Amino acid sequence: MRAILQRVSSASVTVNGEIVGKIGKGICVLIGISGDDEGKDVNWMVKKLTSVRVFEDGNGKPWTKSVKDLDLEILSVSQFTLYALSNKGSKPDFHLAMKSDQSKDMYTTFLEKLKAAYKPERVQDGVFGAMMQVNILNDGPVTLILDSRDGKKNGPNGTSTSSS
Repeated sequence: MRAILQRVSSASVTVNGEIVGKIGKGICVLIGISGDDEGKDVNWMVKKLTSVRVFEDGNGKPWTKSVKDLDLEILSVSQFTLYALSNKGSKPDFHLAMKSDQSKDMYTTFLEKLKAAYKPERVQDGVFGAMMQVNILNDGPVTLILDSRDGKKNGPNGTSTSSS
């Protein structure tokens, strides 16, 4: 599972001219799900998103507070294109992304766990599979790439990095 986390002053998602998700200060997270992601990847991502320290404390010391510490908001947007490969030709290849029906189930589980780990009313999202306009007012800018495979002996896209 892969995420692009952006610290934001505000963010919103619009579908067919209607705002379906909107937050003030917090984080906007674009979530991609790979074909081999499973429950442990969801759990890792939920824990990381609620605990990563991208905000300053009351004294202005940076990188000391999380969205949860400060009772801020989260906007989550499904984004299968995070698993695009573009190393051949000019058309992106999305075969590493989980198929839509399975991905929708896993994304729903992710949202449920995120709301359970934090506060349901502080978590907003877009519409899975819809064409969305995402409006992000990045604060900093602060943008992080998170991957549930971090710390494992796997390279990008789950490929082995060992020489044997």
